[in-house]
Amino acid sequence: MPYSEPTNLAVLACPGGESFANEVITHLRHMYKHRFSLKSDVLSKRYSLQKEDVVQKMNFNNDISTSDLCLRGSIDKYRPPVFKVDAQFTYFANGEFKAELMECIRGKDVFIFQDIENHEEISLNGGKNKLKLSVNDHVMCLLVTIDAVRQAGAKNITLVLPAYPYSRQHKKKSREGLTAALLGHIYESMEVKRIITLDLHSREIVNAFAHTHCENLHASYQIIRELAKAIDLTKEDLVVVSPDTGAIDRNKFYATGLKKPLAMIYKERDYSVVTQDAKNTNIKSVKLLGDVKGKVAFLADDMLGTGGTLLKAMEFLHNNGATKVIAAISLPFFTGNAIEQFDEAYKKGLFYRIIGTNAVYHEELLKREWYISTNVSGLFANVITRLHHNQSLGDLLDNRSIIDKLIKVSTPAENN
Repeated sequence: MPYSEPTNLAVLACPGGESFANEVITHLRHMYKHRFSLKSDVLSKRYSLQKEDVVQKMNFNNDISTSDLCLRGSIDKYRPPVFKVDAQFTYFANGEFKAELMECIRGKDVFIFQDIENHEEISLNGGKNKLKLSVNDHVMCLLVTIDAVRQAGAKNITLVLPAYPYSRQHKKKSREGLTAALLGHIYESMEVKRIITLDLHSREIVNAFAHTHCENLHASYQIIRELAKAIDLTKEDLVVVSPDTGAIDRNKFYATGLKKPLAMIYKERDYSVVTQDAKNTNIKSVKLLGDVKGKVAFLADDMLGTGGTLLKAMEFLHNNGATKVIAAISLPFFTGNAIEQFDEAYKKGLFYRIIGTNAVYHEELLKREWYISTNVSGLFANVITRLHHNQSLGDLLDNRSIIDKLIKVSTPAENN
């Protein structure tokens, strides 16, 4: 597979996913240029050829492999690929969406980006309209886009969904639907080959697929990197705290990677009460299993909605003597009035920092002193290029080795 233009790798961004797609494309451009340069260097040394001749031969072989008669770019220089597919999205007055591709994608490996939790104003209808879309709007826009891509003859369709839609509706408790699985079946019926997502709320969702592959990425390396910047891991007495029983595996992973003790908050809930906002939750009593007095408490969870659970947990740890409380959230939704509630809690000194990812686009969060955004677009770019070139994802899905290296760099050996 080539690392230059023409390429069969195509990125199509739904309106909600355009911001994240653009960041991933930036990484893809750097990666492809770097790989092309490395490969030409290796081949030049291996066959004792001038690098200019190698580049020309690589471009020649690339041109031979394509069916295009009119070829673009120089024959003796690197030709940067054009990844992004030009598309138009129409939003009708009755709420319907239409996706139209403005160029041929027949036979291409297409990656469709959608951020279903992007509730910022989005330009539609060629910039004539600006709307804030709901999760359901984004899901419907995604479905019509998949259909357009399928009808246009794409070879492979991959969905890039950092936040998997309806992931909290994954377990049947009474007379209710399994909406996470329902959407999975819809994607599968539309010939989606793969789904790339970030920190799935439950592993049960993966079991909903019979043929579609689901790559569940983790932002643990990026989060630990930001944590090491926020506090001195060599001096601070850190304890990892699981905010509830459901997050115990995730926080055990952090505790093992950081080589720190693990504590847990146990919450007694009244499930007859439906959580309305950050203040009105169904939590009745909270207990701590472990010790945080005089220590920095670090909590990690997959997503944050209204934030009520996390606010109570941070206040509880603060009241139990934690010197600093830091939380890491892979998918920072901050729905409703969550940002205002966290502003109040920060003023009271209930927490120190919250680390989130750029997988969810949220302009207001970036303005907050207490919020740290870590970039995961490079991780997604790496996964996309490896999938496209049929390479292993092993070290990206299980990133314990690179976390160990990061910890060693952050924790220099003591002088004897």
